[in-house]
Amino acid sequence: MLSVFKAEEWDNYGLITVDSSLIYSIVDVLLGGRRGTAAMRIEGRPYTTIERSLVERMVHVMLGDLSAAFEPLSPVTFRFDRLETNPRFATISRPSNAAIVARLRIDMEDRGGRLELLLPYATLEPVRELLLQMFMGEKFGRDTIWETHLAEELWVTDVDLEAVIDTQIMKLRDVFDLKVGSQIMLSATQDSPVQLVCGDVPMYTGRMGRKGSRIAVKIGDRIDKTPRG
Repeated sequence: MLSVFKAEEWDNYGLITVDSSLIYSIVDVLLGGRRGTAAMRIEGRPYTTIERSLVERMVHVMLGDLSAAFEPLSPVTFRFDRLETNPRFATISRPSNAAIVARLRIDMEDRGGRLELLLPYATLEPVRELLLQMFMGEKFGRDTIWETHLAEELWVTDVDLEAVIDTQIMKLRDVFDLKVGSQIMLSATQDSPVQLVCGDVPMYTGRMGRKGSRIAVKIGDRIDKTPRG
């Protein structure tokens, strides 16, 4: 059976081919066939209304999953158009036109069959640039799902701020000579600004003080890290 479907947003068609083995297997499984028995194949007769109806339902499920698979790349709705048994009536493109064919084998215990998904290049043309990406998000710069997740987690992340009163440059031998009780003279005074850093990134400047029994820093200004040209 040949199922013609339309990609609504791309305004073109595709084709799903279901071979007779899979058709009889689907009918056998859905209508209560015994396990471990191969599906009966009766070639040379037209398909019944029941068989056509069951295959059409299966194609609807496949098209829904196919739309979901394309969703991260480009929203598209694959709509079932018609079911044909004569290839002449299922023509969606010229024989000389390029197309992509995906051949799938479906096994249900010892039953199953093959189906083929055909998408002409003309159908995929609207998303050609997206399909040429080396990875998801290369063209449009980001994955919105991960961006949202990362932003939510960042708001609840604990960040350590260090208050730097003064910095000293010392020789390594002087550092090794330090002992318990050694003193390092700082150049800072009580009015010297204190720098608040996060890792190696300076964030704020402020004044050292006291609040109750705790030493505190009152933030006075934010350090602008924008390079000036």
